[in-house]
Amino acid sequence: MSADRRDPREEQVRRMLDGPHPVLPPDLAAQAVRRGGRRLRLRRAAHRTAGWLLALVLVAFLVWVGVEQPWAAEPAQVTPPLEGW
Repeated sequence: MSADRRDPREEQVRRMLDGPHPVLPPDLAAQAVRRGGRRLRLRRAAHRTAGWLLALVLVAFLVWVGVEQPWAAEPAQVTPPLEGW
């Protein structure tokens, strides 16, 4: 593409990139490290908590299955024997 037929949006982006850049705080990297560490600790704590909850639910389910035995058929209802016929 020739230089006189550039996209106006491209020219606007080039002007923005060539312009003065904002001044960044000197402790920006340290702040990012602190925030990232905090986020990582929270994520790990959430995963650990979710794992413990899943384990507790599994144990509760296994106890329920052991006590109730839902796969066992209910005892047949037998009528009392007929006497006096």
